[in-house]
Amino acid sequence: MSTPLQPLGDYVVAQADAAETKTASGLYLPEKAAEKPQTSRVIAVGPAARHVKVGDRIVYKSYANTDIKVNGADYILVKEEDILATVAGK
Repeated sequence: MSTPLQPLGDYVVAQADAAETKTASGLYLPEKAAEKPQTSRVIAVGPAARHVKVGDRIVYKSYANTDIKVNGADYILVKEEDILATVAGK
Protein backbone atom coordinates (compact mmCIF):
# COMPACT_ATOMS: atom_id res chain seq x y z
CA MET A 1 0.00 0.00 0.00
CA SER A 2 1.29 3.41 -0.91
CA THR A 3 0.98 6.36 1.44
CA PRO A 4 1.47 10.09 0.87
CA LEU A 5 3.28 10.19 4.22
CA GLN A 6 6.95 9.26 4.49
CA PRO A 7 7.89 9.01 8.18
CA LEU A 8 11.20 10.38 9.42
CA GLY A 9 13.50 8.91 12.07
CA ASP A 10 11.89 6.08 14.01
CA TYR A 11 8.29 7.08 13.27
CA VAL A 12 5.80 4.60 11.86
CA VAL A 13 2.70 5.33 9.77
CA ALA A 14 -0.22 2.97 10.32
CA GLN A 15 -3.94 2.68 9.61
CA ALA A 16 -6.35 1.46 12.29
CA ASP A 17 -7.95 -1.92 11.75
CA ALA A 18 -11.69 -1.79 11.12
CA ALA A 19 -13.89 -1.79 14.20
CA GLU A 20 -15.93 -4.92 14.81
CA THR A 21 -19.53 -4.44 13.66
CA LYS A 22 -20.83 -7.75 14.99
CA THR A 23 -20.55 -9.44 18.37
CA ALA A 24 -19.39 -13.02 18.84
CA SER A 25 -23.03 -14.06 19.25
CA GLY A 26 -23.96 -12.49 15.89
CA LEU A 27 -25.57 -9.23 17.01
CA TYR A 28 -24.82 -6.20 14.86
CA LEU A 29 -23.50 -3.14 16.67
CA PRO A 30 -24.49 0.42 15.82
CA GLU A 31 -21.52 2.59 14.82
CA LYS A 32 -21.52 4.52 18.12
CA ALA A 33 -21.44 1.32 20.18
CA ALA A 34 -18.56 -0.30 18.29
CA GLU A 35 -15.29 -0.38 20.20
CA LYS A 36 -12.37 1.61 18.86
CA PRO A 37 -9.88 -0.78 17.25
CA GLN A 38 -6.82 -1.51 19.36
CA THR A 39 -4.58 -2.63 16.52
CA SER A 40 -3.29 -0.93 13.40
CA ARG A 41 -1.53 -2.09 10.24
CA VAL A 42 1.90 -0.54 9.49
CA ILE A 43 2.01 1.00 6.02
CA ALA A 44 5.32 2.91 6.18
CA VAL A 45 8.36 3.04 8.47
CA GLY A 46 11.04 5.67 8.96
CA PRO A 47 14.70 4.89 8.22
CA ALA A 48 15.60 4.47 11.91
CA ALA A 49 12.77 2.03 12.76
CA ARG A 50 14.35 -1.35 13.51
CA HIS A 51 11.71 -3.62 15.02
CA VAL A 52 8.63 -3.21 12.82
CA LYS A 53 8.11 -3.50 9.09
CA VAL A 54 5.43 -2.66 6.57
CA GLY A 55 2.50 -5.06 6.93
CA ASP A 56 2.93 -5.72 10.66
CA ARG A 57 -0.10 -5.30 12.93
CA ILE A 58 0.84 -3.32 16.02
CA VAL A 59 -0.47 -2.35 19.45
CA TYR A 60 0.74 1.03 20.70
CA LYS A 61 0.25 3.37 23.66
CA SER A 62 -3.12 5.01 23.17
CA TYR A 63 -1.94 8.49 24.15
CA ALA A 64 1.29 8.42 22.14
CA ASN A 65 -0.04 8.62 18.59
CA THR A 66 -0.86 11.49 16.25
CA ASP A 67 -3.98 11.13 14.12
CA ILE A 68 -3.80 12.73 10.69
CA LYS A 69 -6.05 12.81 7.64
CA VAL A 70 -4.42 13.12 4.19
CA ASN A 71 -6.39 13.00 0.93
CA GLY A 72 -9.46 11.75 2.81
CA ALA A 73 -7.66 8.79 4.43
CA ASP A 74 -6.99 8.49 8.18
CA TYR A 75 -3.48 7.65 9.34
CA ILE A 76 -1.77 7.18 12.69
CA LEU A 77 1.77 8.41 13.28
CA VAL A 78 3.58 6.80 16.23
CA LYS A 79 7.20 6.56 17.42
CA GLU A 80 8.61 3.05 17.34
CA GLU A 81 9.44 3.25 21.07
CA ASP A 82 5.71 3.68 21.80
CA ILE A 83 4.80 0.42 20.03
CA LEU A 84 4.07 -2.19 22.67
CA ALA A 85 3.78 -5.34 20.53
CA THR A 86 3.20 -6.83 17.12
CA VAL A 87 0.14 -9.04 16.62
CA ALA A 88 0.36 -12.40 14.88
CA GLY A 89 -2.31 -13.52 12.45
CA LYS A 90 -4.78 -11.83 10.12
